[in-house]
Amino acid sequence: MDNKEKLDREITCIVCPSSCRIRVTGTMEEPEFAGYTCKRGLEHAKNELYRPMRMLTSTVKLTGGKFRVMPVISTREVPKDKMSDCLEQIYRVEAAAPVQEGDVIISNICGTGADIVAARSMRAADQG
Repeated sequence: MDNKEKLDREITCIVCPSSCRIRVTGTMEEPEFAGYTCKRGLEHAKNELYRPMRMLTSTVKLTGGKFRVMPVISTREVPKDKMSDCLEQIYRVEAAAPVQEGDVIISNICGTGADIVAARSMRAADQG
């Protein structure tokens, strides 16, 4: 996006239960924010405008377990523009049962600083 291009967008804040609707106008170089009710809302809108981040949840293949897949989650938010690259890496991974909740499945996925960890414990098939 060109820094001089006019902005007119609405961002819903997800930081607190108020869910303020923050209107962003102006340009990327000089954005104007309206509708937030706290500093955290303003910070969220700025982050969402310049560098949106998301928690990543998915599944990985599981071998030797009662189930074929296992839920995983990132230990921190990852840049939204790296989400597809992260998912591609996750889809190539297989974990072997048993796995404990919190076990690191992928370290520092795509250089984001986030680890992908098991979201729940998974027993081996012969453990009942």
